[in-house]
Amino acid sequence: MIYSFLLIGQSNMAGRGFLPEATDVNTKSLYVLRNGRFHHLFRPVHNDRSFSGVCLGERFAERVFEAYGVEVGLIPCADGGTALSQWQEGEILFENAVYQATLAKRTSRIAGILWHQGEGDCAPELYATYKERLIPVIRALRRRLDLPDVPFLVGGLGDFLADCPHSELLKNYAHVNEALKKTAQSEPLCAYVSAEGLTSNPDFLHFNARSLYTFGERYADAFLPFGLPKDGGAVEADEKSAMERL
Repeated sequence: MIYSFLLIGQSNMAGRGFLPEATDVNTKSLYVLRNGRFHHLFRPVHNDRSFSGVCLGERFAERVFEAYGVEVGLIPCADGGTALSQWQEGEILFENAVYQATLAKRTSRIAGILWHQGEGDCAPELYATYKERLIPVIRALRRRLDLPDVPFLVGGLGDFLADCPHSELLKNYAHVNEALKKTAQSEPLCAYVSAEGLTSNPDFLHFNARSLYTFGERYADAFLPFGLPKDGGAVEADEKSAMERL
C-alpha cells in the first residue's frame, strides 16, 4: 500500500529549488500523483509554473520511506503566489486539493497534510487574522476527506524574507510564523516546522535546493512522532502494488 501526503500552499511548497542543484533521491518506492494515478517520483513534483524545481516533499518522502519501509506517494497541489483566502473551502485551490486527494484515496492511504504558505499574507490586516483563517481550512480538509486523525504540518517562513527586495511587506514574516506556531499549539494533531537557519535562492524569496532537503527532513521529524495510520486503512480500489498499477 502507498501512504500518501497532500502538499498544499504556495511557491515554497511547490518548490523553486534549482534543478541543476538537485541531488539524487531514492525513487524506487516514492511516487507522485498525476492524472489520478501514482507514478514513480520525478522532477519537478509540482507543475504549477514552468520554473518549478526541487521541493521539500522529495526528501520528506524519502525520510518516511527510510523510517517505515513503505511506499510513499506525494499529492502535489501547491500553487505559487497564492494567498490564504484562495485556500478557503469552496475556493478553486481548496476544491482541487480535495479532488486530487479523493482520487489518491482510491489507491493509497493519506497519512498526512503538509502546508507551507504565508508570504502572500504578510500585510498587517492579513497576518493579524491568519490563525483564525487557517484553522477553518484545516478542519474543512479533515472533514471533507474524512481524515480526522491525520496530522497537519505547518512550516515556517524563511528568515531571509527580511532581505527580500520584492516587497517591504515580507519583512512582517515573523508575524505569520507566530500565527503558524499558535495554530499548531491550538489544533490537535498539528505541528509547526521551523525554517530557522535555512537559506534562499538569490531572490531572497524561495528556499534553495539544499535548504529544501533540510526542510523536508524537518517536516519528516515533525511527522514521525505521529506515525503512520495504525489500522492500515482500506483503499477504495484494489491493493495491488504500485508497480502492478503502472
